[in-house]
Amino acid sequence: MDEKFILSLAKRAVGEFIRNKKQILIPDNYPDELNGKRGIFVTIYKKNDLRGCIGIPYPIKPLVEGIVEASVSACQDSRFSPLRENDIKDLRLEISILTEPRLIEVKDQKEYLKKIKIGRDGLIIKRGLHSGLLLPQVPVEQRWDVETYLEGLCYKAGLSPDSWKDEKTKIYSFQTKIIRELFTPLK
Repeated sequence: MDEKFILSLAKRAVGEFIRNKKQILIPDNYPDELNGKRGIFVTIYKKNDLRGCIGIPYPIKPLVEGIVEASVSACQDSRFSPLRENDIKDLRLEISILTEPRLIEVKDQKEYLKKIKIGRDGLIIKRGLHSGLLLPQVPVEQRWDVETYLEGLCYKAGLSPDSWKDEKTKIYSFQTKIIRELFTPLK
């Protein structure tokens, strides 16, 4: 995978949106591998503080389109104040390219504790109209064990912390390829 191109495209998308509030066009020339449909998340840090994390969890569009869309969306994460042009020099991007989420099949909900591996598995939880997603790096950064990870996932979905124990709750896992680099402003 052409990590340099992916980072360059994401940086251009972020820079253009912060400076001019415009989404860049998909370039005419890009690696063929970016035509494949993949889930993607773009995380923006200002120095070491999270400033945005938005993505597309399912492989519904070509990766090249997802990179641009997720980069622009991460700039507009409603949990944070808007990014400004003078922030650009301090920004760092992290791009997570996802495998297709797969249902974790269990006969007893306690099996999740053995089937989920911290640092490897990102998780999606679904129950009724509620859903939530955590990337695999989250439990590592938070120093969570698997049970705390599942509770955090429930919280993210607006569920009670023990909802993962209910057999009506479905949990999916995915893995990521993470690409990260310091953000350097374009001239």
